Amino acid sequence: MNDLSLIGEDEMELYELTICELHDKLKKREVSSVEATRSLLARIEAVEPRVGAYITVTAEEALKSAAEADKLIAEGKSDILTGIPVALKDIFLTKGIRTTCASRILANFIPPYDATAWLKLKERGAVLVGKLNQDEFAMGSSCETSAFGKTRNPWNLECIPGGSSGGSAAAIAARQATATLGTDTGGSIRQPASHCGCVGLKPTYGRVSRYGVIAYASSLDQVGPMTRDVADCAVMLGAVAGFDPKDSTSVNLPVPDYTQALVRDLKGVKIGLPKEYFIPGLDPDVKHALDQAIETYRGLGAEFREITLPHTDYAVATYYLVATAEASSNLARYDGVRFGHRAKEAKGLVEMFSRSRDEGFGPEVKRRIMLGTYALSSGYYDAYYLKAQKVRTLIMHDFIRAFEEVDLILTPVAPTPAFRLGEKTNDPLQMYLSDIFTIPVNLAGTCGISVPAGFSREGLPIGLQLVGRPFGEEAILRAAYAFEQATEWHKRKAAL
Repeated sequence: MNDLSLIGEDEMELYELTICELHDKLKKREVSSVEATRSLLARIEAVEPRVGAYITVTAEEALKSAAEADKLIAEGKSDILTGIPVALKDIFLTKGIRTTCASRILANFIPPYDATAWLKLKERGAVLVGKLNQDEFAMGSSCETSAFGKTRNPWNLECIPGGSSGGSAAAIAARQATATLGTDTGGSIRQPASHCGCVGLKPTYGRVSRYGVIAYASSLDQVGPMTRDVADCAVMLGAVAGFDPKDSTSVNLPVPDYTQALVRDLKGVKIGLPKEYFIPGLDPDVKHALDQAIETYRGLGAEFREITLPHTDYAVATYYLVATAEASSNLARYDGVRFGHRAKEAKGLVEMFSRSRDEGFGPEVKRRIMLGTYALSSGYYDAYYLKAQKVRTLIMHDFIRAFEEVDLILTPVAPTPAFRLGEKTNDPLQMYLSDIFTIPVNLAGTCGISVPAGFSREGLPIGLQLVGRPFGEEAILRAAYAFEQATEWHKRKAAL
């Protein structure tokens, strides 16, 4: 198990700097983007064999982009993200760079265009250092279903980093990327952020374009940033948010300057504590961290009241009907004909379809496709999928009513700290319950953030979740920043 360490700012290597810190040095011409990128690539080379955060490292392309960024900085045309080394979950299409979604079926897929979220970062001069490991097709809570191997938690290499954006969180914790993007369908940004001690934000559905993001469950998927602190999270969200006509679910609303929300004053802010989330089965270390966090918020002037989200108990079942049904539909396109893996020597079209999918998809993806196909099949659609959609509406109304009483909702992110590798791989139901506190936010379509809030007795990070109203990202960033500035948890670093 790794120890915790606190490293002074004067001892920091370039790969340890946040976006804001590195931008300041780049702007003052104290360092170059090429130097920062080389530092980060050297860090990846040093620790990647133990962590397994990356599927593809784009060293040559990164150094070329960094040199171009340095020219922009020299010409005074730089942006806060110009020259900043970032990495992407391998679910984002990147023109000319392999995109696998951690699946054998896309093992050699080279996209012809960029995802909008990545394009927005690239246009601002960000430097792509690589594509990050994840659960296959974002289906998992532990980053163990990838066809390219497991990712390990930098705080304890025998533990999972969370999922499905496990590589994105591990890369931040291991200082292998300055910032990353992940996707969140049922907690896949917030849960790994909690387990790896970083900040992860799931924006409101429609706030960030999903164009060019490989689909899992289209009514739930959302793109969001994973960073070392809340200020960087605000910067990244501001860069990727906004309307995109290429995404029919994108909402045409102005994008505020999220960094302006980063103030410490929370006087008069009403925070709800849902009784359904503070349950007897909650891990004692998680409960202790949340209790301390609540007292910190009281000291910052926040007011608390107990609220109820009465349909919480139905959230996991609802999610695993809606998400698997949509996955069944979305993954039908992987047939061995248009792109991706094709089985060799198949006798006839039907055998080519079935063998290509059998060889290309892993066990968890197959399980979810079968669950979803069953829920959508004749005679079961009304009993399962349609009923799940009705319950989803009830869960959404729970949040609407709660926000009539409070400004924010505070909950745990996960019921336990990170569990050990292999602990739940043979028990899918226990694995699914890892996301019990994050799934309702996706079903409701609103926003949530995970921010470091403590450590377990074994030295594993624990996060707290703040949930806001739809398009209330400024409010959750404000509350997350105030908490972060009042505590030291985000300053601790995994010793690798």
